[in-house]
Amino acid sequence: MQPVEKPIGVMLVDDHQTMLWGLSRLIDGEKPRMQVVGTARNCEEALEQVDQVIPDVILLDLDLGGKCALDILPVLLSNSVSRVMILTGERQQKTLDLAVLGGARGVLRKDAAADQVLQAIERMHKGELCVDNETMGRVFAEFVDAKRTHKVDPEAEKQAALTCKERKIIHTVVDGNGASNKALAERLFITEHTLRNHLTSIYQKLGVSNRLELYVYAVKHHLDKLPS
Repeated sequence: MQPVEKPIGVMLVDDHQTMLWGLSRLIDGEKPRMQVVGTARNCEEALEQVDQVIPDVILLDLDLGGKCALDILPVLLSNSVSRVMILTGERQQKTLDLAVLGGARGVLRKDAAADQVLQAIERMHKGELCVDNETMGRVFAEFVDAKRTHKVDPEAEKQAALTCKERKIIHTVVDGNGASNKALAERLFITEHTLRNHLTSIYQKLGVSNRLELYVYAVKHHLDKLPS
């Protein structure tokens, strides 16, 4: 007897219930070739689910309830099994390029045909890239430029390590102009404890010791602007 092939395990991450339902129906309709092993509607659920189900392929929307899913890409890919395909309505090409630079193996628009989605899942499971040539050309150029920037500007690597959330916190710190941690936390809709944790991470990444040094560094390197 030939061994039965294990279905491709797919995890869906999207903040629209209708999209999750439609994708689940589409993929589970392909059993035993592939099946849905988990769904999530926000970043927190996605991080919790990925450790539990260890999917082969993750279909990831980039905008999850207003949060940038680029921030969780490294964790989603940390198990060495899962491959991420961006399935999004995002039209900013720069954002999509950053997703590929961050480790995503494919990019599809949400208006892609059902057959395209299924074929992309299979191709990615086999280790193929599902990225068009134009995107690959831009990503390669970005990679080369980043290498050059690293040589001429040692601060670029530090700043590249900042997440979207951390950049927003830096903007709030500068804009707050000496406001207390409590006031800053309220503006960011997070707890003081969470803010302190974020600030500790920012200090370590940028090589500063306190909020005053962070303020000076941010203004000097133009980090006081909101991330686009």
